Amino acid sequence: MPARHTHRICGRGELMEETDELRAARAVRRAVLGDAYVDGATADPDRAGREFQDHVTATAWGVWARGGALSPRDRSLLVMAMTAALGRMDEFRVHASSSPRTGVTDEEIDELLFQISAYCGVPAAVAARRGVKAVRAEREGA
Repeated sequence: MPARHTHRICGRGELMEETDELRAARAVRRAVLGDAYVDGATADPDRAGREFQDHVTATAWGVWARGGALSPRDRSLLVMAMTAALGRMDEFRVHASSSPRTGVTDEEIDELLFQISAYCGVPAAVAARRGVKAVRAEREGA
């Protein structure tokens, strides 16, 4: 059973336990996306919004924090491929801009676009390519 250390009140009035797993997921999210992005996403003054961010962190980033055979680089490439396939270009761009923190190179993302085109369709790859160009332009302008 996971260690449980602190509690906080959730929106429905019952206690929501904060686990070591949630803390680990938060740490991975910060390491990959950066403090500025995470601080902005979690600064919601609305209690339901904060609870939603905890849910997103526990669900999506808990998978990253669990370890296993996939490296952060592998996970990053997979997330970019899946978000492109689903047409979730905002999320694709978030992960494309975070790729240097996971060890994914620009050349690997360029190659990933060919895989996206072959397996997800040209429109998904074209949209992802636009996202990559925008991310790189932002990076160069920063």
